[in-house]
Amino acid sequence: MAAYSAVLSTHFHSSPPFSSPFSRSPSRKLIAFSSKSLSPTPHPYPPIFSLLHHHHRHHHNNNSLTQNSNNPLCAKNPFSSALDSILILCASLALALSLFVADVDSASAFVVTTPRKLQSDELATVRLFQENTPSVVYITNLAVRQDAFTLDVLEVPQGSGSGFVWDKQGHIVTNYHVIRGASDLRVTLADQTTYDAKVVGFDQDKDVAVLRVDAPKDKLRPVPVGVSADLLVGQKVFAIGNPFGLDHTLTTGVISGLRREISSAATGRPIQDVIQTDAAINPGNSGGPLLDSSGNLIGINTAIYSPSGASSGVGFSIPVDTVGGIVDQIVRFGKVTRPILGIKFAPDQSVEQLGLSGVLVLDAPANGPAGKAGLQPTKRDAYGRLILGDIITSVNGKKVTNGSDLYRILDQCKVDDTVTVEVLRGDHKEKIAVKLEPKPDES
Repeated sequence: MAAYSAVLSTHFHSSPPFSSPFSRSPSRKLIAFSSKSLSPTPHPYPPIFSLLHHHHRHHHNNNSLTQNSNNPLCAKNPFSSALDSILILCASLALALSLFVADVDSASAFVVTTPRKLQSDELATVRLFQENTPSVVYITNLAVRQDAFTLDVLEVPQGSGSGFVWDKQGHIVTNYHVIRGASDLRVTLADQTTYDAKVVGFDQDKDVAVLRVDAPKDKLRPVPVGVSADLLVGQKVFAIGNPFGLDHTLTTGVISGLRREISSAATGRPIQDVIQTDAAINPGNSGGPLLDSSGNLIGINTAIYSPSGASSGVGFSIPVDTVGGIVDQIVRFGKVTRPILGIKFAPDQSVEQLGLSGVLVLDAPANGPAGKAGLQPTKRDAYGRLILGDIITSVNGKKVTNGSDLYRILDQCKVDDTVTVEVLRGDHKEKIAVKLEPKPDES
C-alpha cells in the first residue's frame, strides 16, 4: 500500500498536466491523496482514478510477484513504466480539458434551469382565445357625407364595433346600435379579409342586428352557442372584441350579477335578464361575444356603466337565450314578430306625480289592438281641460306599476294571444280583452 502511495504520488504530483495552465481558477484543486485517503472506503475515488487505482494495484502486484519469483522466465516488462505514464498523462489531459470547458461557478454547477411552463388555467385561457378568435369579426360603420366645398359625396367611418359568425351561411350577429345610421357596412374577418355586409334584419328593442357577408365557407367559423339560463354569479367569463379599433383583444372576469335590466339604446324599451360582468368592455367591444370557460357563447356585450365612457368594471351582456330566438326569426323572416298592445303611454314620472300606480294611456289608435278593444286615451274636453285616459293596472292578473312591467309581460306573450287588461277608468276598474297584433314593419 505504501508502494502504491509512492507511485501514485510521484505520477500525480510530478506530472505536468496538473501544474499546467489548464487550471483556470485557484479554487479548483485536484484531489490530493494521502495515506488516509487510500484507506479502504466505499468508492474512494472518482471513476477515472478508480480505473487507474485498479490498474496500478494489479500491475504492482505483478511486479512484486515477478521480483520475488525465482523463475528466470518471469522478467520485468520494459514497456510497463512508459505505458503507465502515457495512460496517466492521457487521463490527466482529459480531466483538465473537462474542467477548462465546464467553466462554471461551484455554487451554480448543480442548478438546473427548467423552461417556463404555463399553469393549467393559463393554458385553458390561451386555448380558448385561439379557438374562438376566428369567430369574432370587426365591423365598420360607413356613412355618406357631402363635402361642403367640393360637394363630393364621400363615405366616412362613423363608428365601429365587433360581431361574431353565427353560421356557415355568412350571418353575422352584432348590436343594433353598432350599425345604426349606416349607409354601408364592412366586415373584417380574423384573417384580415374584408367583405361588404348587408343588413338582414334587426330588433331595436333588444339591440340585436343580423348581417350577411358573401365569404367562403371555409373562412367562416361559427361560435359555439351555449345556454344562459343556468349561469351563476362568480362564474368566470371571457370577452373577445376589438376595443378602440385594436385587433382581437381578450378580457377576463366573472359574472358579477344576473337578471339585470337595461334600456335599449334605440327605443328605450327595457331588456330583461341581462348579464352583468366585471370583464373590461370598452367602446368597440359592443357586439362581441361573452364566453364561458368552455368557450360557449352566453351573451352579447352591449353596454357599460361608466361616467367617462371607459370600462369601470360594470358591463352588460344580452343573454344568449334571448338572442337565439331573435336571430332565428330574423334569419327566417327578415324581421322579429313581437306582439304589441298598440298604445302610447305617459312617462312613469307623470303618473307618480298624480299619486297613481300603473301605465297611463296617452293614445290608442283606432286601428290598433287597444283601440279596437275600446281602451280610452287621454284627451281634452271642449273647454281645454285634460281628461285622463285609462290607467292599466294589470295584464293577465300580473300587476303593472310602470312601463317596464308592461313590456316584461308582453315579451312573454305571442302574436294573436288575447290578454285581459285591467284598467282604472275614472273612479272604477274595468277588465277589457285585447287581441295582440304583430309589430308593424320598420324601415
